[in-house]
Amino acid sequence: MKPVVTRFPPEPNGFLHIGHAKAICVNFGFAKYHGGKTYLRMDDTNPEAEEERYFVAIEEMVRWLGFTPHAVTYSSDNFQKLYDLAEKLIGLEKAYVCHCNDEEIKAQRGGESHGPRFRCSHAAQSVETNLAEFRGMRDGNYKPREAFLRMKQDIEDGNPQMWDLAAYRILDKPHHRTGPTWRIYPTYDFTHCLCDSFESVTHSLCTTEFIQSRVSYEWLNKTREHNSIFRGTACSQSHVSPKSKSTNHEAFQLEFTNPCNANMADYIKRRGVPPGAVVEFVSELGVTTAPSVIQISRFEQTVRRYLERTVPRLMLVLDPVPVVIEDAEEVEVDVPFSPKNSEMGSHKLKFTRTIYIDRSDFREVDSEDYFRLAPNKTVGLLQAPYPIKAVSFTKDEATGKTTEIRAVFDKETKKPKTFIQWVPSGSREIEVRIHNSLFKSEKPDDAEGGYLNDLNPESEVIYPQAMIELGFDEVKARAPWPEAAGENELGKGGLESVRFQAMRVAYFAVDPVDSTDSKVVFNRIVSLKEDAGKS
Repeated sequence: MKPVVTRFPPEPNGFLHIGHAKAICVNFGFAKYHGGKTYLRMDDTNPEAEEERYFVAIEEMVRWLGFTPHAVTYSSDNFQKLYDLAEKLIGLEKAYVCHCNDEEIKAQRGGESHGPRFRCSHAAQSVETNLAEFRGMRDGNYKPREAFLRMKQDIEDGNPQMWDLAAYRILDKPHHRTGPTWRIYPTYDFTHCLCDSFESVTHSLCTTEFIQSRVSYEWLNKTREHNSIFRGTACSQSHVSPKSKSTNHEAFQLEFTNPCNANMADYIKRRGVPPGAVVEFVSELGVTTAPSVIQISRFEQTVRRYLERTVPRLMLVLDPVPVVIEDAEEVEVDVPFSPKNSEMGSHKLKFTRTIYIDRSDFREVDSEDYFRLAPNKTVGLLQAPYPIKAVSFTKDEATGKTTEIRAVFDKETKKPKTFIQWVPSGSREIEVRIHNSLFKSEKPDDAEGGYLNDLNPESEVIYPQAMIELGFDEVKARAPWPEAAGENELGKGGLESVRFQAMRVAYFAVDPVDSTDSKVVFNRIVSLKEDAGKS
């Protein structure tokens, strides 16, 4: 039995999005399970859309997810080989040079009325004419769209992928890797199948959008197999079996509802989502041909579960207000990084006479259904020696905001109804960004007046003067934590790998772009629990 060989073949014309994560996990995971190998193959046949930054970002994202390609290859490595095979295809009367425009091609394929289909008259040209014109395309005798090479398939077949697809077109732009060497470039439909053969790919795993392409993929494979001249050229250069072809399998591409499929670098990685959580999410979904349009809340729930067991806990206050505890003395408390995992260790934290709590945890006027701090009311402080009772407060008359709360220890109350987080004097000031859905609904286009009327005014909420306890320094120094399996395999992580749970607030990570030595910015990864308003 031949070893399993798969490939992940992205076109380097943009950044990968979350849907690509499924393709990456399926291809690399399938090969790994069967003891095989996976190529990362850049499908770089369109220089008009491809840039160096996309090549780099794609490979970085594959490795970030924890996968190591057997090799990074490029369709452009095979340009000469593909060209030679195109000439062989012409010699077998299986390809011809066409000069039709878009309207003429559309008419040949039945037009808008889906009428009878007919083959282009250029298909009747002799082999010699087609070879001469194809070489003319190569040598610059034609401008873009004046000529292209079409495969001579079966215009009567019910599948549009057999209606004499293009194999080569003229593009008037130098290639990122081959420079000005070529004026003509192979199409996906011609390149994909043959490059799979060159690399001895045994399983062509792709999304269901390519189901119709299977027939053209197999047509080219069979043409190669059944004609020794065409077949031999490929095999002598690629060192594969003359009958090497892959098995096609399709699965539905992963798509999200609001906020849609943003690229993984800006939305997923920068936000601080661990690669291990992405892989775990894809594993939970499994492989299916059913449409995979997933609510973002389901993804967030997987991320939440992953973080709950892998990251340390710290105390953070978004909108701080000082509390002076009149009878307190400075003491040192030992705070565990996780109440459930002792292996994470602990850190020392000073309990100071002045502490800071979140403004939302204090009310000037108490009520029976309120269990946090209010005048003459007691609340517990996480990891603190005693609960505190508020005795007075001052406020800014101009803004109406509380500026200071004075309190005392309540040593009589053993079990306060609730506990709140706090940070001591000397804690670090940071900026916190809370990103919510860009739109208020999952179908913004259906909003009255258009999608702009569905924009969420709180899609980004910024707390410019939040405070984090100094235990953060140890968390940062130890990141990525050993429990974060995805990144631990990489041996290092960027600032986005500095993650923690801010107790009673959310899960956060350091923003790798806007953070500096003098300013630390946190992005919320995910809330502590699913919002009640989400479906």
